[in-house]
Amino acid sequence: MAAASRGTKAKGGGVRFAPSPPPPEGTPGHVRFEQSLRDSAVTVTRERDGSFLVKVGFLKILHRYELCFLLPALGGGLCALPSPHLRVSSITPLPEGVRVRCEYTAPREGVLREEVVLAREAGDGATIRVVVQARVMDRHHGTPMLLDGVRCIGTELEYDSEHSDWHGFD
Repeated sequence: MAAASRGTKAKGGGVRFAPSPPPPEGTPGHVRFEQSLRDSAVTVTRERDGSFLVKVGFLKILHRYELCFLLPALGGGLCALPSPHLRVSSITPLPEGVRVRCEYTAPREGVLREEVVLAREAGDGATIRVVVQARVMDRHHGTPMLLDGVRCIGTELEYDSEHSDWHGFD
């Protein structure tokens, strides 16, 4: 019994390391990001075919998001044609372009591209193709940091057998 009580005493020491200064710029250990990688907002680029590519960053599977982005000077009088996972809720003309606000549900994981077509309400046949690109994470990989212009507004219910009240008979 006496041997067991001797080993219960707490030790008071520890190992400490001196803080090291960051490596100088240009050395192999220094990491530098391009200015475009530091952006925390949705990016809109015009493609060669005249369409727009809207990159909204990382999203989570089966979550609903509100996306808001600015398309440059397209004029007013636009409406959106229906799209399965991307629903345009408003198109607002501004002096610098058109603000598009839409809801998107991320149906599966991976790099997803959803397309919405904007048409002129005047009916002259002119359309503008907008492709929204997102990187969708599965539900086990944490919560993504959302870009400016992206807001999570809810989740979609999914059937999960582990959480079901139904228990079969053995």
